[in-house]
Amino acid sequence: MIEGVQLVMMLDTLFTGGAVRTFSVGAPWAEAVGVTDGVISYLGTAADAPAARSTVHLDGRLVTPGIIDSHNHLLLGFDDDAVSLEGASTLAEVRRRISEHAVARPDLKWICAENAVYSVVDGRRPNSDDLAGLTDRPIFITTYDQHSVWLNHAAMSALGIDRGGDIAWGNPERDRSGGRATGWVTDFYTSAMTRHGLEGLQGSIPLYSPERRYRRLVSSLDMAARFGITTVVEPQVPLAELDLMYRAEAEKRMRSRVISAIYHPVGADAEFRRDIREAVDDGPKTGKLRLGPVKLYADDVIEPHTAAMLDDYSNRPGKRGRPTLPPTEFSALVTELDRMGFKTHTHATGDWGVRVALDAIEAAAARNKTVDRRHGIVHVECLDPEDLPRFRRSGIVAAMQPRHCSPDLVAGTWMENVGEDRWDRAWRYNSLIKSGAHVAFSSDWQVGEMDPLVGVYSAMTRAGLNGDAAWTPDERVGLDQALRAYTQAGAWAWHAENELGSLQIGARADLVVWSENLYDLQAGELLDQRADLTVVGGEIVHDATSESGAVGAA
Repeated sequence: MIEGVQLVMMLDTLFTGGAVRTFSVGAPWAEAVGVTDGVISYLGTAADAPAARSTVHLDGRLVTPGIIDSHNHLLLGFDDDAVSLEGASTLAEVRRRISEHAVARPDLKWICAENAVYSVVDGRRPNSDDLAGLTDRPIFITTYDQHSVWLNHAAMSALGIDRGGDIAWGNPERDRSGGRATGWVTDFYTSAMTRHGLEGLQGSIPLYSPERRYRRLVSSLDMAARFGITTVVEPQVPLAELDLMYRAEAEKRMRSRVISAIYHPVGADAEFRRDIREAVDDGPKTGKLRLGPVKLYADDVIEPHTAAMLDDYSNRPGKRGRPTLPPTEFSALVTELDRMGFKTHTHATGDWGVRVALDAIEAAAARNKTVDRRHGIVHVECLDPEDLPRFRRSGIVAAMQPRHCSPDLVAGTWMENVGEDRWDRAWRYNSLIKSGAHVAFSSDWQVGEMDPLVGVYSAMTRAGLNGDAAWTPDERVGLDQALRAYTQAGAWAWHAENELGSLQIGARADLVVWSENLYDLQAGELLDQRADLTVVGGEIVHDATSESGAVGAA
């Protein structure tokens, strides 16, 4: 326990009577933390704490730095007018939910659904025939990772796909025999978030109207505060939708801090990059919104065999996927963005895709002589052993999602595509942390649950939420490592380690009071816990206990 350290004689708020995990060098634990003018002004024992205008009695609960979710698609969210297919593992269940929604909502011109899994039909991808007979209206379904879309015959007709037409927001799959559209669309999210793709999508699919997108955004922001998330990185904001972020800030809907990464579509030119530079330079300098990194794609995703793999997919001999751009072009792009002062936030899932991203970042640093840019690679689902040390060596952040490797999500399609001989390359966050690399955890909401306790549980167990046996258990981490990846490592990734991610004198007062001391619990018990209080800049932005009166002024 540390001796009391303070900046002022009178605190605004004192949190006392519990366990305070600071993640601060030399002072890892305290009994009390004090806040003055939005910053940490006291850390130490409860007995030595100075007087405070307001006191929060912890009653043995745990305080940690606020959660930093380093990859959270706020703009995706969930839509109340769409069907959630979360947990629908069979075609029969998918059809039941969509049919009931169609009957209940005769006012909707399109029936939309979200979060379908690839393995809903055994042995093949779903197709339009699987949706036949449910409704005469168009059906539009996104997969849980937002990279593919599933359409019925009416939707293909409305979009002109059945007549051989193309769409701006994806690549319609056609069968090998006659070129007939199957109802499956790949490369959805990378295409849909371009200016042209977004215009086409919003012109066709009501789910993506600006007002409904804004509704999703503010719902996600409210959810972040409830889950103890004090900083959210929205990893893919199109320039065309920056106004939604500005609106949320102006309407004071951002209770958490938000870092918005701007999406750079494949094929965008130098003028587009100048537009990004101008947007960031003219962006907000105060308040909770910041514009910063640039989102890129090194490859796609493993489930539909579109991620770039160093060797053939296990169940598709001769097929390895491909990088989004030829590696030399991708390297030139990263070098140019690095020269312009941008940090990149690059999606890479296959081991070849990860290597393409690593090569490009290292080449940019060598060419531009930049130091400590802290570029990030997101997901890192399959990592070749030769590339693991490069993250630490080059100061590259691995922004990873522990929930993604839960066997209840990856059993079937992911595991079969990669093959058992490469399972030991899957989500190697423990190996990366041991190597000295910076691993920043995140949810990838709404691909995965936003609740960081779900992520912490998954990181500790590598098991499904039902507690089934762990998959690749050597990559499990402890509670302290998982919380550090959600706090201190997340702050480091964004050059904010002196302000966020740890509780230290002079840092911003972003913290969470958890419902119990998490360090006293088993991993499975974490799923029953919650964030009781979320504090951003000294302000309580979420209070789960207010009705019970368990927290209040002394």
